[in-house]
This record gives sequence, structure tokens and C-alpha cells, in this order.
Amino acid sequence: MQFHSHQPAFPLSLYIQNFWLYEGYESGQRQERILPSGTVELVFNLRDHELRIYRSDRTADFERYSGAIVSGPYGSPFGTDSAEEASVIGVHFKAGGALPFLGSPAHELANRHTDLENLWGRRAVEIHERLSATVSPDGRFRLLENLLLSRLRGGERRHRAVSQALDALGRTRGRSTTRHLASDVGLSEKRFIDLFRFEVGLAPKIFHRILRFQRVLGAVRTQPEPDWSELALQYGYFDQSHLIRDFVAFSGVSPADYVRRIKDLRSRGTHIKFNHLPLALDGNPFEIAI
Repeated sequence: MQFHSHQPAFPLSLYIQNFWLYEGYESGQRQERILPSGTVELVFNLRDHELRIYRSDRTADFERYSGAIVSGPYGSPFGTDSAEEASVIGVHFKAGGALPFLGSPAHELANRHTDLENLWGRRAVEIHERLSATVSPDGRFRLLENLLLSRLRGGERRHRAVSQALDALGRTRGRSTTRHLASDVGLSEKRFIDLFRFEVGLAPKIFHRILRFQRVLGAVRTQPEPDWSELALQYGYFDQSHLIRDFVAFSGVSPADYVRRIKDLRSRGTHIKFNHLPLALDGNPFEIAI
């Protein structure tokens, strides 16, 4: 299995966190749960023209898409078919960064997947075919860079209010309220929420919760025995119970169960993709197949 990541240069770096590529990925689990990040992703299946997205815990409850999709900003987890992700490449946008490239307000893409062809037409099919035919990781990343540069019509920038709000959430570890954020940029709360949803896709409150959850995940990955009370205090939760409720809402498992699963998977040499939680072979996502 090979994993490659590439950070594009300016001006794409203003909008895109990174490009990523998995080649020859194999998972011991049939499904993998993807946890919400509040951002948009482009995903291309390099071996096939299909991707399946699971909407619930049942293995038969899925929707079929083409091999080139837009994964909108989600406020809850969803499932993917790991067999279809053996060779995939993607674009991980920064919060609010996808708007200049997709030609659709981010809130129209929220909590759903969309065939890229619906937004880009025949161009989506062509780039999918070219990415699949290209052999080297660098060549594939160059294709994506050139494509996205061609779609970046000069001068696109976030609205000042959204940029300031995202910066504030970053500096304050997500503790700012929507009312305070709107006041700081001199807008009514309703106007601010509308602008934020237009560019980011989610309302500020749910985005704030996802951002805080993601920070907890980052801390947990480096701590073999997390102190949940301390993490709750550090990341602005009311208490440990508040952290647990949000963690279950965004991952489908308790914090303790998440740590147990990750430890078990790592002990068996399983590679865990960023923001993924491998699920069981028998279709029951609450048990790990061993």
C-alpha cells in the first residue's frame, strides 16, 4: 500500500489543504465510517467508475455514485465501501475553500454526495479518465493542480466576515458563539449565518462543534490513555458528559470505544486512513471483526 500527500502552491494553497492518493489499499473491514470534518472533498476512484456511500448501519442501505464525486461538508458520519477505495485520489479543501471551484454554494452540497459530472459536465469524466490513465503520483497531482488552477477565476476570496470568523474559531479553539462572531464582524446574526453557510456549507454552530470534535480526535491519536475530563476542559466542553455526547454524535461510538478500536486495529498492523474508522465484516459497525 502506498500513500502520497501533496500541498499545492499559492494560490491554490489559499483554498486547498492537500491532495492525497492511496494506491493498493486493502482493509480487513468491508465498510469504513468517515467522520465529519466540516469540509468538502473531491474523490476519484482510479480503478472503477463507481463509489458506494452507506447511509446507515445496514450493509444494503447504500447509494451508488460515479467514480468522481463531491463529498459535501457533513454534520454526521457516513460509510464507504473499502473495496472501492483500493486506488483513490482526492482533494481536501479548507473550510470554505471549495466554492470558487465547484460553482455551487456550499450549503447546497451539505450532508450529501454529488456526482462531479452534475457540476462540471463532461469535463469531470475527462479528468477522471486522465487521472486513471496516469501512472505516477506526481503526474496525477500535476493534473489536479492544472485543472483547479484553470477553474480558479482570478480574485476569488472569502467574504471578510467568513474569513474573520474562521480565524477566530482557530485562535479560540472554537469557544466563540455565533452571536459573538457576528458582532465582531459587524453583521446581524442572521446575515452572518447565511454568509457562513453559503461559503462553508454548515451553520457556524454545527461547524464549531465539528471543529472541536476534530481537535479532540487529534489529541486522542497521540495519547494512549486520554484524560477525558482534562480534554473536555481544554477544548471548551461544559464537562466530560458533554464531550461524550458530541463524540458519539459525530463518530457513532463512545470515546473509550474509539480508543479501544484504534488500539486493536493498530496492534494488528491495520493502516487507518485519516478521519476513517474501519467497521466490521459482518455489517455490524459496533463490533470489530477480528
